[in-house]
Amino acid sequence: MRLVRVAFLSLLPIALAGIGAPAEARITNIQINSRALAFGGASFGSVGQYETLRGVAFGEVDPHDPLNEVITDIKLAPRNARGMVEYNMDFWINKPVDMTRANGTLLHDVPNRGNVRSLELNVGGAADANAGDGLLQRQGYTLADNGWEGDLSTGLQIRLPVARNKNGSEIVNRIRTEYILGSPASTQDLSTPPAYESVSTSNAGATLTRRVHQDDAREPIANGDWAFADCSVTPFPGVPSTKMICLKGNFDTNHIYELMYNAKNPMVLGLGFAATRDFISFLRNSNGASTGDCGKHGDGHHGRGRDDDDDDDGDGHGHRHGPCHAAGQMPDNPLGDSIQNAIIYGSSQSGRWIRTFIQLGFNQDENRNLVLEGAIPHKASNRGAFNVRFGQPDRLSGTQHTERQFPGAESSQSWGVSDDRISGVKAGQLDRCRKTHSCPKIFHTNTDTEYWQALMALNTTDSDSRHDLKIPKNVRIFLFSGTRHGGGDVTRQPPTVVPAPPANCQLRTNSLPFIHGQRALLFALREWVVHGTRPPPSLYPTLDSGMLVRLSDIHYPYIPAVNFTLAGVTTQKFYLDRGPLFNVEDISGVMREPPIKRGGYSVRQPQVDADGNTIAGLRNATIEVPLGTYLGWNVRKAGFSEGDSCDLTGAYVPFFRTLAERLAAGDPRPSLQERYPTHADYVAKVTVAANGLVSRRLMLQEDATFVINQANAAAVP
Repeated sequence: MRLVRVAFLSLLPIALAGIGAPAEARITNIQINSRALAFGGASFGSVGQYETLRGVAFGEVDPHDPLNEVITDIKLAPRNARGMVEYNMDFWINKPVDMTRANGTLLHDVPNRGNVRSLELNVGGAADANAGDGLLQRQGYTLADNGWEGDLSTGLQIRLPVARNKNGSEIVNRIRTEYILGSPASTQDLSTPPAYESVSTSNAGATLTRRVHQDDAREPIANGDWAFADCSVTPFPGVPSTKMICLKGNFDTNHIYELMYNAKNPMVLGLGFAATRDFISFLRNSNGASTGDCGKHGDGHHGRGRDDDDDDDGDGHGHRHGPCHAAGQMPDNPLGDSIQNAIIYGSSQSGRWIRTFIQLGFNQDENRNLVLEGAIPHKASNRGAFNVRFGQPDRLSGTQHTERQFPGAESSQSWGVSDDRISGVKAGQLDRCRKTHSCPKIFHTNTDTEYWQALMALNTTDSDSRHDLKIPKNVRIFLFSGTRHGGGDVTRQPPTVVPAPPANCQLRTNSLPFIHGQRALLFALREWVVHGTRPPPSLYPTLDSGMLVRLSDIHYPYIPAVNFTLAGVTTQKFYLDRGPLFNVEDISGVMREPPIKRGGYSVRQPQVDADGNTIAGLRNATIEVPLGTYLGWNVRKAGFSEGDSCDLTGAYVPFFRTLAERLAAGDPRPSLQERYPTHADYVAKVTVAANGLVSRRLMLQEDATFVINQANAAAVP
């Protein structure tokens, strides 16, 4: 991807030019830097050709609007002459050239670390320019992305203001960073570039520790053996730097390194939520401007209609009077008036961001219009440090080995209200949007990795795992059974392509894809949003079904890994006390570092069958007709903290081909030849499984045909 880059200060005069009187719009200017036919000019059925727009959106928010006051440090941000807080951000739009052929749905993708991933729902699609099989384009979706993460120097970016103390002085806080390396190195950035700068190149008062395993005691490294410096060219002690750290003798791959230091100049990170809200609102021709009483009825039913599927049924009237348009001048909308509804999608970090966006109440704009009708937070069992002073959005939110103490797994993890006796939080992530009837319809999709490594079970059970929680009517939860966090390339599957182990792990990578389930569920969600068609029921493990169990109740028949235990690769949640200035429920405010570990939560994981495959959830055709055991976890190997979890990685343990081979290896799982006596038998079983998924609206017919053809071509048994 190549965006036309212009410095923030040089763009500002362009943004303000022509606005004249104080603007009421939240998006104050749209600058399109490039516009070109997409995908080599390919045409997509009745929708025709697509074009891609790239540019910069300028906006401002009212720091005194109650919807914005939840943003950490918004009152400490600089303001313009109108008293507003400004930002600008890159955007990417992929749209039909002829918008009359669009399907009226905006599919807004939340970039992951600045990367556009809108096209990943197309088989073979990738990044921002490879349409793959063009499913989204054939269906007429309009795709949009915008920068939201302030701590980036690549990809789609947002330029955010820096907070300062009320007296104008720099804000300084003690912060924590962590380093886990795939190969030895002398130098690391203090945090993701542009890094939070140290207040000084002196490391007096700062501490660097290391440990092999997550729960080992931290071993201090003498301050004389490391420096705030760059040693990538000049040997230790290197060139002094307030943005880098250098270790004498190098950082190795067998330790977790943790740095505590005083940093300065935090960005107002939470402004990314308001910016995204207002950009989507703008694309819908509302733009979030205050227009008096429009959409404000005093009874809590605002804007584009409440969610009739919410548990709080209110007065049942709905007040669906349509959007309130901006009272003042708006920039030209490149989508015109074509958008009737919007669905947001985000994977991993971006899915956790969506959950936080909804929980903090950003699904209504400043005009109290509904922003999104649908949301798909994918691979997102937690939230994240997206609205924290000196937050590091790139960090994970509590996996077993990596970044376990970083925020994101705070309670409440549940969509509906739950009472957490350990943290004392009684809340749910839909509390704010329920009060204003602005909750979207939600498809929350996960892999086995989210259970084993990211605490997904606590989304649906109480803190002691005694009871299943009630899931709100507007939420569906799906486990893509047997899959791992990264998924797999649907075109490169066993037995044709057998994956190798990752460089730091003992077992082969799990390459089982989840894309076919994702595509079917996107269609089902849109049908629910647009036509009110009830979607498939949730599919995930529960306590009552006996499919969510203690580790001691899980028995894998054959795992060819050494020096590990299930407990050793499983994440457990602890309540982390981050001090009085931290809002646990909102994951907002100011953190005290390091946190103090207090009470522990129960651990439950999905039960497995005799092959070691997950029983509950949305079992795709490969899990129904397996070629091996598909795990949501893997084990770190010697030299890489052996025995800990290979976080965000899964494993594949293929079946042996013959009875003799499996007996020689001591594998109790039946071989391929025992399971599938003939190739025709294997294909017939895959066909039955795929067609069954289609009948339940869990697979598209074209994807079923793809899977059946793939089975025909596979050398099984």
